[in-house]
Amino acid sequence: MMIDLTDTKSSAVNAALVSARHAIGSPALGMVLTLVIVTDESTQYDAMKAATEAAREHPSRILVVIGRPGAEIHPRLDAEVRVGDQGAGETVVLRLHGELADHAESVVLPLLLPDAPVVVWWPGKAPETPSADPLGILAQRRITDAVAAPRRPDWLEIRASGYTPGDTDLAWTRTTTWRSLLAAALDQRYDRITGAAVEAKAGNPSAELLALWLSDRLGVPVERVVTAGPGITATRLVTGSGEIAVTRPDGVLATLTTPGQPDRHVALKRRDAAELIAEELRRLDPDDVYATTLAHAAAEAKAAGGSVVASPAATAAHAQEAETIAVIAAPGASTMADSADMVSDAAADAGERAIAAAHRASADEAEQSHATKETAKKAPAKRTPARGSGSSSGSSGSSGSSGSSGSAAKKTAKPRSSGTARKRTGGSS
Repeated sequence: MMIDLTDTKSSAVNAALVSARHAIGSPALGMVLTLVIVTDESTQYDAMKAATEAAREHPSRILVVIGRPGAEIHPRLDAEVRVGDQGAGETVVLRLHGELADHAESVVLPLLLPDAPVVVWWPGKAPETPSADPLGILAQRRITDAVAAPRRPDWLEIRASGYTPGDTDLAWTRTTTWRSLLAAALDQRYDRITGAAVEAKAGNPSAELLALWLSDRLGVPVERVVTAGPGITATRLVTGSGEIAVTRPDGVLATLTTPGQPDRHVALKRRDAAELIAEELRRLDPDDVYATTLAHAAAEAKAAGGSVVASPAATAAHAQEAETIAVIAAPGASTMADSADMVSDAAADAGERAIAAAHRASADEAEQSHATKETAKKAPAKRTPARGSGSSSGSSGSSGSSGSSGSAAKKTAKPRSSGTARKRTGGSS
């Protein structure tokens, strides 16, 4: 179902969404996030198609923001509301004319799903600092695409200096399958890696990010080799026992070559935008590995005399990651000694706690015993009537002599068991 609104406002768009949901018989919301796409007329179709396919995996409200700025254009908002036409979710195309294009956040904010994450995607040109953009401020995740954006030689410098937790780039997402395959290949025990190379088409941002990731993780120089493409065509790791290589000349099927083992074929096709967006929507927490890679890029550029300066967030993530890797990979003797001291201190504390617990238990037992004795002293003594006196006070005529005999027996009886006292009293009767 599609509803066209001309020269409208956000409240009317919301009302149209509710009306459309009731018309198709699904008044309840079943969406998990809001995806805001900031684009133009030239790329809006492909971006909206990719987002709609990704929404089948992540039901979303898709807000497509298309700006048409111009001082001579009358400010107005035109909207297209689409519900139920292309799977789960809702799609709203917002065309902002005139000065309204500079205030897109005021139009988008009332249309966000309540209590749901917000993701902003720039499929083309993106701001230099996405987190400072008026729409980027509203989002938990901000997605750019260095491959689709107009090529700039300083794109890496821009991403490193403007990084904020929650930023990511689809050029980095395109390396996920390569990084996973290389990490799995290195699970086997090989000789020390002394060098690496990434082969790709000239100016490929994904290849540059993959090379930086290898350099950061392996601590070796990585050579960039230009090929005819498509995309990344090979990655090679040099070891003392041979070469570990992943080659993909056709962009579909890769071959994994490892020393001492037969070659293996692995599916490694180039993914489209829908698959990349679906991957990024699976996790909405910050990508720490991307942050450390950007910080490493800044460090390399600075060492080479460049002016790239990583953002504080990227630098902090890189430092924390490096410290963790250093501790896990090669713990020093001092670390082991510190650990032993910690274990000894813990054992001493445990012994002191056990002794203190024993003292408390002993004190509680003594106090309970004392209380029992005091209670016994205060309680009145319970007398057991003698059998003889009971029988003498019956139908016998000599009750007086029997009573005196029983009384005398009680006075002369020694403090023995109650059975002895009863025996003696019975004898006197």
